[in-house]
Amino acid sequence: MLKKILSSIGIGSAKVDTQLSKTVYTAGETMEGVIVIEGGKTEQQIDEIYLSLMSTYIREVDDNKVNETALLEKYKLVDSLIVSPNEVKRIPFHIPLPFDVPITKGKTKVWIQTGLDIKMAIDPQDRDYIEVQPHPLVESFLQTVNSLGFSLREVKCEEASRALRRKYPFVQEFEFKPTSGLFKGRLDELEVIFFTSEHQVEVILEIDRKALGLRGFLAEALERDETLVRFTFNSHDIPALSQTLVNIINKYS
Repeated sequence: MLKKILSSIGIGSAKVDTQLSKTVYTAGETMEGVIVIEGGKTEQQIDEIYLSLMSTYIREVDDNKVNETALLEKYKLVDSLIVSPNEVKRIPFHIPLPFDVPITKGKTKVWIQTGLDIKMAIDPQDRDYIEVQPHPLVESFLQTVNSLGFSLREVKCEEASRALRRKYPFVQEFEFKPTSGLFKGRLDELEVIFFTSEHQVEVILEIDRKALGLRGFLAEALERDETLVRFTFNSHDIPALSQTLVNIINKYS
């Protein structure tokens, strides 16, 4: 009886360890691994085993920036099982990463959190950080922007406005500075947001024009120097992507 009571408050209970086949993934790729459950001192019933894909973003509260945690996906692996004292169970899994998972540049972190749901107990958890690389279409866009003389200055996840909110409560912003090429001296910066699916990317461009002369300074003071442009592209559009971007930026800069 004493052992069962101790187990119910998390003393001597089961332990969980998630072992991923690797730690670097591309958005949309399938993650593979094994969940290892090591039984405690008493038999325990596990009602559910789940993996949660987590990330962080910044939210502004009363002019202060607060770090928040976001649940991106939750994967239920097992409904119910019994773990005997000192027993080791190994549960393999294959789960897909979303195509729009944020990439781990800048301060953005992404991790897998493993949980065991044990009634009347402190649920054991395990956290494993992963590196997420861009979807191939997004990677093509980033390379194209770089070839036009833009340098990536910052990547950050921030709370999304109502107009830009989709699946997650945040968007990931990529901020570029024109350091060479056609747009050096014409733009202050170029900010980009991606909404990525398997075969297509919707791009939101914020083109921040450089203030030139009195009219430019007045426009900048009134925050009218920024233009939002939306367009989509897929793999067939990549050969013309550079010219597409040049045409869009020229039109609004």
